[in-house]
Parts: sequence; C-alpha cells; structure tokens
Amino acid sequence: MAAENRVGLTSAEITALWTSYINDSAISCKLKYFINIEKDEEISALVKQAFDIAQGNLKTITEIFNKEKYPIPYGFNLNKDVDLTAPRLYSDSYILYYLHQAAQIALQGYCFNLSISVRADVYSFFSECISQVTTTFRKITELLLSKGLYIRSPYIPIPEDIDFVKKQSFLKGFFGEKRPLAGTEITNLFVNYQRNAFGVTTLLGFSQVAQSKEVANFMVRGKDIATKHCQVFDSILKEGDLPVPEKWDTGVTESTAFTFSDKLMMFFTTSLIAISIGFYGASMAMSPRRDLGLHYVRLSAEIANFAADGAKIMIENGWLEQPPMAPDRDELAKR
Repeated sequence: MAAENRVGLTSAEITALWTSYINDSAISCKLKYFINIEKDEEISALVKQAFDIAQGNLKTITEIFNKEKYPIPYGFNLNKDVDLTAPRLYSDSYILYYLHQAAQIALQGYCFNLSISVRADVYSFFSECISQVTTTFRKITELLLSKGLYIRSPYIPIPEDIDFVKKQSFLKGFFGEKRPLAGTEITNLFVNYQRNAFGVTTLLGFSQVAQSKEVANFMVRGKDIATKHCQVFDSILKEGDLPVPEKWDTGVTESTAFTFSDKLMMFFTTSLIAISIGFYGASMAMSPRRDLGLHYVRLSAEIANFAADGAKIMIENGWLEQPPMAPDRDELAKR
C-alpha cells in the first residue's frame, strides 16, 4: 500500500475525486437543511445517514488531496450556501424522492469512478462509496414502498417463447405503423419522464427562493423545458397504451424565503442538465426505433443550449469553480 500511495494521482483520479468533493459539499447543504425541517422519523434517519456519508467522503478526499499537496476545492459551505433555519420549501415525499434520485445518480457515478481508478487508496475509496450508497439506496426504496410512494415501471407480458427480429421495420418509426415499444425503450421513456417530473418540482421550488431575478427566470425556463419533455415522453407512452408516472408538483410549499444560495441552486440545475444529456444519449443508444432517437437528439440539443446559458450566468457571477486542467503550454511558452 505504501509503495502504491507514492504513485501520483492520474488525471482521471484527480477529476473523479475533485468532482466528488464538489458534489458532496453541495449535497451536504441540501441534506443538512432537510435534517432541520424533517419531522418524519424514518425519513429523517435516512437523511442523516446520507449526510454522514457525504461528510465522511469529504474528509477522505481531503486527506488524499493533502497527501498530494493538491488544493482542496472551495465547493459549498454550510454557513454561506444554505439557511438552515429557513421555512419548509419541500414536502416529506419530495425529500424521500430526492434521496432516491440522488442515490441513483451517485451509484452510477461511483461505478464509473471506480472503473477509472488505479491507485489502491482511490480504488478503495470509491469501492466503499458504492457499498454505502447501495445499502442506503435499498433502504430508501423500501421506505418508498412501505409508504406507497414508489412508482413502478410498466409491466409487459411474458413471451411464450424466444424470437428473433425478422424485418428491418423493427427500426422504423417515422411513417406508417409503428411497432410496440421494446422493454429498453419503455424503461428509458419511463425513467426520463420521472427525472423530468422531479426536475419540474425542484426548479419550481428554486424559482420561488432565488434572490436574483436572472436566476429565478432561469429556473422558470428550466421548469418549462422539463414540463415539455415530460409531455413528449407522456405522449409516446400513452401512444403505446402504457401508464405514465405521476408528477410531484404538490411537493412544493409557498415559501419565498432565502433557503439556498443562487450559486448552489445554479450548480444543482446545471449538474442535472449535464446528467440528463448523458441519460438521453444512453437512451438513444438503447432505442432501436428511429423516431425515439430523433426525439432524444432534439431534446438533448434543447437542454444543451439551456446548459450553455446556465454556464454563462455562473461565470459572470464568479460561481463556476475551475475543474482540474492540463497546463496551457502556449501560455507557458510566452513567459
């Protein structure tokens, strides 16, 4: 282990650790606020567990960076980026859904980070992250089920026998009769609907408590885009006579008091956009029916433009922390 630790961190490992630090510092702010407003003991216990995990991650990453004399990211601050005494902005059901969505995203991110980690201490860190999130994710799912809040994806009939695709019409979808949706296509449509519906609720709350008019307008625009994307996925599922998940608009109170800093809310929003683009790309790859691919391309382009506008707001306000970078050789040559 000692010999392994003397090997420097690769660009992939630095980036994975740096990104994890920023994410955990941001999530800690939201979770700490949820701890203060949550009255349901079962939900509160899970929020506290998630907060402790995030704090533990920050400590471990700090230790690794200190050994390497690598600057600790600024990230987000519990004293500056959240008002822990602010009135309730989201309902109990929203908080539980948030834990579920956050754990789902974290699990996918940690699995990728593990796959690019070579040094033993970094590999061990992300392996432990996966173990912790997996355990917590199951507890969250079980609580959603026990409260009757878990929304299952549609059921499809069990085939009588195996079969193979015989016609190229399996790929078509623009004109004429469309084939029924495949299981992978249903899954992605359903999950993307859920993510956008959750985004509508999240951005609705953000728009109410934003301090800057520019940020508030950005959140409203994002809410409208997410609503439109829900309508696209809704129409495709209904066309296939499949059920559509519920929306969670009722999860937001009427509070307009400062709750989260504009910087924190912009970070969460732009991060969710980036994640959505990735999910849309994966969904397109797993959707043989061509009309679905066209939808994902169009929707991805729309949120990519939205993300660019968000980045401009963050840069103009000095909120976008620069990620690990390669040296600028041209600039160095000018010295």
